[in-house]
Amino acid sequence: MPVARHVTLSGGDHLLLVGTMKGAFVFRGDASRARWEFGGPYFPGSAVYALAYDGRAGRRRVWAAPNSGHFGALLRSSDDFGRTWTDPVVANVKFPQSSGVALKQIWQVAPGRDHEADAIYCGVEPAALFVSRDAGETWSLNDGLWNHPQRARWQPGGGGLCLHTIALDPERPARIRVAISTAGMYVTDDGGATWRPSNQGVRADFLPDKHPEFGQCVHKIAQSRRRPDRFYLQNHFGLYRSDDRGETWTDVANGVPSDFGFPLGIHPRDPDTAWIVPLESDQFRCTPEGRLRVFRTSDAGASWRPLDRGLPQADAYETVLRDALAVDSADPCGVYFGTRSGKLFASADEGETWRTLADGLPPIVAVKSAIV
Repeated sequence: MPVARHVTLSGGDHLLLVGTMKGAFVFRGDASRARWEFGGPYFPGSAVYALAYDGRAGRRRVWAAPNSGHFGALLRSSDDFGRTWTDPVVANVKFPQSSGVALKQIWQVAPGRDHEADAIYCGVEPAALFVSRDAGETWSLNDGLWNHPQRARWQPGGGGLCLHTIALDPERPARIRVAISTAGMYVTDDGGATWRPSNQGVRADFLPDKHPEFGQCVHKIAQSRRRPDRFYLQNHFGLYRSDDRGETWTDVANGVPSDFGFPLGIHPRDPDTAWIVPLESDQFRCTPEGRLRVFRTSDAGASWRPLDRGLPQADAYETVLRDALAVDSADPCGVYFGTRSGKLFASADEGETWRTLADGLPPIVAVKSAIV
């Protein structure tokens, strides 16, 4: 097994957590984001689709969900940026025996809001939501979503039947929106006791009914913390904006080369600004015209501008997956993304210019950013 190198982070440093099909990496950037170094590989040989940083309540905790082909998925954590990791003897996130199913993958780890400092949420496959109220010591299945009467009719997407995105409303403590491929979006207004489908205006081109109540293949959603009524959504064909907390959706695929894609990021302060990486189609999931371009809107989707300075523009048939793009909270904010070919790119000026942080990692499936 490869010997991992380590990085030391201090206050003000920039943190990038990179999950790949063969392990995880921890990148450290200085306050200017000009110099970077990385640690890893951690969990070599395991796919790591979910990573998160928890800086609440004085913690400096990294969460990772390595999935071993032999032992399955585990949730592990480090309080020293990867030098040491917890190593549960048995799976800590697991379905109750009475459910009759087994955990296949952990797709998302979402630390709770600041007022719930010990809460953590996990989205998994088969599609379900798990919650911890004791900082990850114990986990429970959310029965309201698991027992939803429509669940029996949910169908898996290309990546499986996965709950991949968790949007915790920053103003309404009892409201949570989740995205499931391919069930669409479900929302709770009572802390998870009950859930309802919420997909009005979102297409499902692969179904006979193009606008069903549920069954859409939502690839990614992002909510504005500054204006929580504002959401963006990248669909399996379709790019949308909502101005009513996701109750209704408007198509905003204006001037993009394709409305198919996976990743989506939103500006931490400006709800009119978001980033996407379009792909050609569901049949050819590569960047259009062999050009690697990030598209940014600064007018809530009325228009999108390609950002390609520093990115390859010839023979670059790249793929960027749903969780492989991240936006930090600096000013100007940084934008980061990784490709299935193992390239990691960074911009310190909101996408105007790009630099390569790594070229030759295993296929990248997750990128998360934070400031320590």
